[in-house]
Amino acid sequence: MLRLILLGVLIIVIWISSVPYLIPKKVKHSFSDAELREVALSKGMRSIPKEYDAFLKLLDSPKNPITKEKVALGKALFFDVNLSKDNRVSCATCHMLSQNPHNKTQFLDDITNPQSKTDCMVCHIKDQSGSDRLSTAIGVNGRTDPYHRNTLTILNTALAKYQMWDASVKESVKSVELMIEDANKMGLSAKEAERKIAKSVYYKKEFQKVFTEGITFENITLAIDAYQKTLLTRSDFDRFLDGNNSAISESAKRGLRNFIELGCKGCHSGRTIGGETIQHFPTRNYNYIINVTGLFSTEYVGRDVASFNFNFKEYHRFPFENVGGFLGKKEEQRFRVPILRNVTKTSPYFHNGAVFDLREAVYIMGKYQLSMELTETQIDEITDFLKSLEGDVVEYEELK
Repeated sequence: MLRLILLGVLIIVIWISSVPYLIPKKVKHSFSDAELREVALSKGMRSIPKEYDAFLKLLDSPKNPITKEKVALGKALFFDVNLSKDNRVSCATCHMLSQNPHNKTQFLDDITNPQSKTDCMVCHIKDQSGSDRLSTAIGVNGRTDPYHRNTLTILNTALAKYQMWDASVKESVKSVELMIEDANKMGLSAKEAERKIAKSVYYKKEFQKVFTEGITFENITLAIDAYQKTLLTRSDFDRFLDGNNSAISESAKRGLRNFIELGCKGCHSGRTIGGETIQHFPTRNYNYIINVTGLFSTEYVGRDVASFNFNFKEYHRFPFENVGGFLGKKEEQRFRVPILRNVTKTSPYFHNGAVFDLREAVYIMGKYQLSMELTETQIDEITDFLKSLEGDVVEYEELK
């Protein structure tokens, strides 16, 4: 009897302590279009440059100057399967683009791999996402990522402060090097890459044009990096930031307001709306439930099951099955915040591709990062804002 009384008291205490987290913070301000734009700009949101000079100012570097010839060379290398151990995987295999001459056999191998869960969208807009739309990356000889990590989009990533899910790389050119040499991705050593590329008469000629030293592994990665820097996308949201009030819908504007005032903008910051910080995920633990025996369960119980937050530990379980066991930077559940530009095209979401629906991803972020139960209306509006971030790669005339 005493045990039941104590259990009842405990439930009441937990329920009362959880109430603040179950009620969304209210958005208090109503902005005109001009005011909303000004608030967005004041929070660091900036549009992707549509003019070449502005692009160069943003991304050109003395260490790796961007030229038309270098970009063309990097593009050829980006799509070249010879940069992989089995001659079947290129950078574009995992980072799909609209002009990708993707090998159909490789595509079928990818989507039929037992670990490569995906959704209908993989066949319909796979080539526009800058990712492979699979739950886990697949590299040479059909190898899946040992940690079941989802492929991050290559679009706009040159603007990010951090690369990779564990934020282990800051320079984008370094990530190119790692992708080529990783045994589970392209699986090619620096010497092997140089040897294979040197077999091509075309590459010998083009490398001599662009680099004094000719074909070296460093120059291979520099050329690819120069091309990847051009993969920036402009969207309706960019046009809104540039002054076009009718570029995004009224619902998207309310979603932008929610995004800023509810706190999403705290992590998804900068021009890329992500990729700028390393954050804990999740910050809240809602998956401890009390069963009839008074014992505790630590399994994820889903969106529609009532649960109680004890929050006694620093370690927080993921709100989905963590296939692969990846725990981010230093295994402390700290991850590079994903870029939200073109997020509508990069499902499945989260580090292990566990969630396929964008609205569900928004709900999870509200509950487990912001400690609030977003309303269906708020989820719809934020999703509409995220849809306004969907754009196409900018075609700079000077690079054609």
